Amino acid sequence: MTDSYFRGPLRLILILFTLPHLTCNMICPRSCLCNFIGAVKCVGYTITDIPKQLPVQTYLLQLNDTNMKIINEQSLENQDLLLRFSLTNSQLHTIHPLAFHAAPQLKSIKLSSNDLSTLPARVFSPLTTLEQLHLDGNQLETIAPEMFNGLVRLQDLDLSRNKLTSLASEVFNGLTNLTFLNLGRNSIKKLPLTIFRSLTKLSHLMIYNNELEVLEAAMFDGLVNLEELKIHHNQIASLQPQVFWSLRNLKVLTLSSNRLQAIPEKSFYNMPKLSKLTIYKNPLLSLPDHLMGHMPEMREFYLYNTNLTTVPGNLFSNMSGLLSLNLHFNDKLRELPSDLFCCLPNLQKLSLKSNNLHYLHPQLFWRLTTLGIVFLSNNKLKNLPESIFQGLRGLMTIDLKNNDLKTLPGDIFLSNTVLRALTLSGNIWDCTCSIRGIARWIRHNEHVVIDKQDVICHSPVYQLLRTIGSLRDEEFNFCDAKKVPSYFSTSGQRPASTTTPPGTTSTATQGTTQQVTIPATTKPAASTSPDATTLSTSLHTTHSTYYMSPSFYDRLVIEQGPEFVHHNLHRGWVYLWFLPSYTALAWFLMFCHIFLVAAGLFFILAAIYGMYLLSKTIDKLKDECAHNEG
Repeated sequence: MTDSYFRGPLRLILILFTLPHLTCNMICPRSCLCNFIGAVKCVGYTITDIPKQLPVQTYLLQLNDTNMKIINEQSLENQDLLLRFSLTNSQLHTIHPLAFHAAPQLKSIKLSSNDLSTLPARVFSPLTTLEQLHLDGNQLETIAPEMFNGLVRLQDLDLSRNKLTSLASEVFNGLTNLTFLNLGRNSIKKLPLTIFRSLTKLSHLMIYNNELEVLEAAMFDGLVNLEELKIHHNQIASLQPQVFWSLRNLKVLTLSSNRLQAIPEKSFYNMPKLSKLTIYKNPLLSLPDHLMGHMPEMREFYLYNTNLTTVPGNLFSNMSGLLSLNLHFNDKLRELPSDLFCCLPNLQKLSLKSNNLHYLHPQLFWRLTTLGIVFLSNNKLKNLPESIFQGLRGLMTIDLKNNDLKTLPGDIFLSNTVLRALTLSGNIWDCTCSIRGIARWIRHNEHVVIDKQDVICHSPVYQLLRTIGSLRDEEFNFCDAKKVPSYFSTSGQRPASTTTPPGTTSTATQGTTQQVTIPATTKPAASTSPDATTLSTSLHTTHSTYYMSPSFYDRLVIEQGPEFVHHNLHRGWVYLWFLPSYTALAWFLMFCHIFLVAAGLFFILAAIYGMYLLSKTIDKLKDECAHNEG
């Protein structure tokens, strides 16, 4: 009894909820999807006109990838509730002059990516409530001056990706509510001086990827509410002084990829809300001392791919809020002023990579207390001051690869306590006494040097291909010796005790001792054997005449240093050679040799086996052909 009592109302509720869906599905055209709230989407090449049998409550109609070529006078009839209409990625090339008289209530029209080359002059005039109009991705070459007359509520207009070369000065007159205007990716060479004069509410203006050569001095004067101006990828060779001064609310300005060789003084004044500025990919030769006004909200700045050799010391002094600075890929930028980064207390990322920097001032970064990332790769840095990163306690990433560094001070990263990623490869490290400090630091911080296996010695020759992290402290014990007594002996016994100052050696010749000077820096000579490395040492006697006894042609011993074996004496130079004693390196090279030989044998056997299989296959085919012919 209870079950039958509830069964009737439940069935009624179910019918009421499913009725709208059933109704929509019953009248939804083929190739379309309809929902009960009135949104209809139709896709397919079989669609050649706007479907007639649409749900009565349709307010949104989207047609995509159709074969519809014309919107005629009756296409939008009986669509009294339709507010948003789009016909995109189709073959549309013609619109009847009265096509939109049947639906004056439309608020949005999107005709993107079609084949429209012309439009009737006043085709949109009946749409007095239209707020959005997209005509991008067509073949439009001209726009009639009265095209947008009557569209007093229009807020969003997209004319990008067409073939426009010019626009009439009055084409946007009356669009007082327009906030977004996109003219990008056309072929516009010049814009009339007063073309934007009535667009007082415009906040976003896109003119990128055109052929603009000049910006008139007062062109932007009426755009008092403009927040974004994109004019990159044009052919602008010069700027008029104060051309941007009226844009006090501007937040984003892109001037990159133009032909600017110079920028007038104070060009970027009176823009206190600017947060992003790009002037990269311009052949800039110099920048004026007074270029940037007060910009406390600046967050991103891009200045790369220029011909600058240096920049003014106060370039960033008015950008206290800057977070990311990209001053890279300037292959002629050789030096930076010592106080360039004096006033950037919030900077988090600094990119100076791929410039031509040879030297950095010791105090260049000292005020960047919040810096977390610094890129210095692909420059010509030969050395770095010990204090260059001092005090940067938040520094987590340092990129120093591909420079001309031979060594670094052992304490250079001492204050960078949170350092997590350091790259040092691609430098010409000199693994002599000066490398000892940084080698010790690398051994103790191997987890920080992410490319440690590629940080290898380039000199001297007896250290070639060794990683700096493999150098041990005991290998540099001889660096601490104040005296390096060395002698030549023919009998295996020391001669009479003598005191030899650093850089000299004594020789015993027939009971007498002669003092010989050895320069502190030895001169490497060409190797006389593939398995030996040679060094040459210049010997100059303290007397006016040079004399060397036959006993010199015996064993040379140098205390607290590697053992050398005498090889040859030629024109006052002693050529020495030695055999490397690094067991790990020898075993590694032997393993590589064996591996390569084994790999070669494997590939040879594989090739032979492949030829054998190929031969069998050919024989089998021949047999089958002979059998078929028989």
